[in-house]
Formats: sequence, C-alpha cells, structure tokens
Amino acid sequence: MSDPAVVGAEYVDETRLAVRKAAHSGAEGPDAREVLFDAIVEAQPRRILELGPGEGELAERLVRELGNDVVAVDQSERMVEITRGKGVDARLGRAEQLEFADESFDCVVAAWMLYHIDPIERGLAEIARVLEPGGRLVAVTNGRDHLRELYDLVGRERLTSTFTAEDAAESLPSYFSTVEARDAHGWLVFPDAGAGQAYVDSLILLEGARVPPVIGPIRVRRLPTVFVAQK
Repeated sequence: MSDPAVVGAEYVDETRLAVRKAAHSGAEGPDAREVLFDAIVEAQPRRILELGPGEGELAERLVRELGNDVVAVDQSERMVEITRGKGVDARLGRAEQLEFADESFDCVVAAWMLYHIDPIERGLAEIARVLEPGGRLVAVTNGRDHLRELYDLVGRERLTSTFTAEDAAESLPSYFSTVEARDAHGWLVFPDAGAGQAYVDSLILLEGARVPPVIGPIRVRRLPTVFVAQK
C-alpha cells in the first residue's frame, strides 16, 4: 500500500492502528517487536533514525532503556505529535527524501512501513545514504500470505505490495553488503466473528468487507520477518 492518500487516511489518527496493535499483542508465536528490538540492541548503536515510528513506543524505549540518540520521521502529523509527546525528537518527513546528511546514523529502523514507499528503490537508496559505513538497517515486513485466511474469509484479494518479505530478500542485497532474515511467524486468533470484523474495519484497504458468521475462533497466519542488513 503505497498510495499517499490511502496511507494518509490510514494514519490520520491512532484509532485504526490501536485495534491492530491490540490484536497482535495476543498473537501466538514469537513477538516480532522483541526480535526487532534485540536486532537493534546487538548493534550497539549511538544514533538511530526510525522511519514510521507510529505512536513512538519503540523510539521511547530505545531512549529510556539504552540512552540512544533517536530521531523519528513520519509522514503523519498525528504520529509525529504523539511521538514527540513521549519525549522523542520526531519530525515530519518522508523516507524517499530524508533531510539528513550522508552517513548521519549508525542504525536505521523501518518497522512495517517500507511497503508504503514508492518507488521502494528510492527509499532504500536514501536509507543507505544516511547510514555510515558498517551501519545497520533493521526492517520488518510481512510475507505475501500474511493474513491470507482473513482475506479469503471476506472474499477479497490482497493488493500487490512493493515490499513483502519475499521482495526484501531480493532487493536489500542491492544496497547492503549482508542481509539476514529472522522470521517471527505465528497466528492471530480472533475469538469470534465480531473480533475479526473489528480487525477488518481497522484496515482501510478492506473497507466495507464483512466477516461472515462463523462458529468458534478464527485463526489467521501472521508472517512478519525482521531483516538485518549491514551497509
């Protein structure tokens, strides 16, 4: 989903994001957010750029627990406002045109946001530009069959993404010397159709889709992968 108008509507406030975060908090399997955090910590970074911080929880944690110098950039005015409210240096901007000098950071974090960039090549080139030699990109994205059961249930086809896990495995080596994939696959479990519908309603691309009556819980695969790429 890289249409700026659609992305803007998705993140005009925190309402839709909050529903999805709550669902993933109770998911089965590894927590991709912890895999992400560990990949950042092991690099022992000094200055971090986070792209698309959402409500700023990760950026705040990096500052609080590690004392890192963190700058967060988001295209949503509301997300920047919330992140600043957590004491983080948050700025309005776009990953395709970063307003930082070459080699300004030793770590860039991009969690579930690179599929919003079009063209993705420009975003990756900008990330590589602002990373110092030996610096690390930690990116999270989902596999092509992420939420497959949910899409099937509501009778919708998934839109083509610019940066699935499969795409990342092919594109990242063009910009980074080494790339490692760390899967954090598992399952979302919705106790009933109502819970499934709430999640569907939180996705602007599924607007108007209806979850049919079902008996028992709905199990939906979740396929996040954390990519660790060294410049």
